Amino acid sequence: MEIKVCIGSACHLKGSYTIISRLMEMIEDRGLNDRVEVKGVFCLGHCVDAVSVQVDNQICSVSVAGVEEFFNKYVQIAEN
Repeated sequence: MEIKVCIGSACHLKGSYTIISRLMEMIEDRGLNDRVEVKGVFCLGHCVDAVSVQVDNQICSVSVAGVEEFFNKYVQIAEN
């Protein structure tokens, strides 16, 4: 699984690097390093509300406070 996190200007200001760090911690904690990869990308086109994050073909707006909820909904599923 590949998770793409926007690191463009608007998303950077909304905490994209914090979200990347937190996602990487959760991946490590759950032993998913060999199955989940996090990449920084530029503009996914949905940066109005929060940081744009893409998993497969799904683009979500993720806040720093909501990163764990995002992980549990979209990434944890892949673990099973």
